Amino acid sequence: MSIPPRVLTVAGSDSGGGAGIQADLKTLLALGAHGMSVITAVTAQNSLGVRGVWELPAEAVTAQFRAVADDIGLDAVKTGMLSSPDLVRTVAGLLDDLGVPVVVDPVGVSKHGDTLLAAEALDAVRTLLLPTATVATPNLDEVEQLTGVRVTGESGMRAAAEAVLAYGPRWVLVKGGHLPGTGSAADLLCDGTEEHWFRAVRHDNRHTHGTGCTLASAVAAELARGRAVPEAVGRAKAYVTGAIAGGFALGGGIGPVDHGWRNR
Repeated sequence: MSIPPRVLTVAGSDSGGGAGIQADLKTLLALGAHGMSVITAVTAQNSLGVRGVWELPAEAVTAQFRAVADDIGLDAVKTGMLSSPDLVRTVAGLLDDLGVPVVVDPVGVSKHGDTLLAAEALDAVRTLLLPTATVATPNLDEVEQLTGVRVTGESGMRAAAEAVLAYGPRWVLVKGGHLPGTGSAADLLCDGTEEHWFRAVRHDNRHTHGTGCTLASAVAAELARGRAVPEAVGRAKAYVTGAIAGGFALGGGIGPVDHGWRNR
């Protein structure tokens, strides 16, 4: 029997099931990949916010990674929540010269506004983690956090992409979903030479918890199949747009996107 694409997610656990490791594995399954995980932190959270975060030690993160990579093998890796400088350094070292596509989602703040990346870890993200990325997928808040570039309209997304590319990823996907007052959700993919815009209808749905994790995992799943970066991003954008359209109320706050929307 053929083996499905093997994708490893290195991220935090979301007890509410909408984001983090849980969202990543649901996405990978929906897109026909075999998902594996390295848990970097355990969070206590629900639809209303994050109640607590407990970071795993670097040796536990390394042991999980090596157990999977050395036996099962990898076709792509996606990184998410890495809350401390020590974890960023550890994961960046594991990814260095790995030889498979790496998608870095530089998670900084949760959907509810909770900080998930320590300020002292930012420099390690810039200088160690981003250079390992085949594709980096920051939203506009994360672009500002990492580079100081504040985007208020689509015209500023090119400068944002250039600022992130300066730290060494091969491609950057600047996500414009947070831009107000537009009828479409526009993302810009750029490698410093090529430029690709991806647009989709902006759905009037507040239940969007896990959007960033889902998109990054979808890109990783498509790259694991050997697709070129622009095609992988286009397919991932289509998947996450459908997941946002199907987002549903869960609890008393912001519900998750629907990872299984294609199977409904």
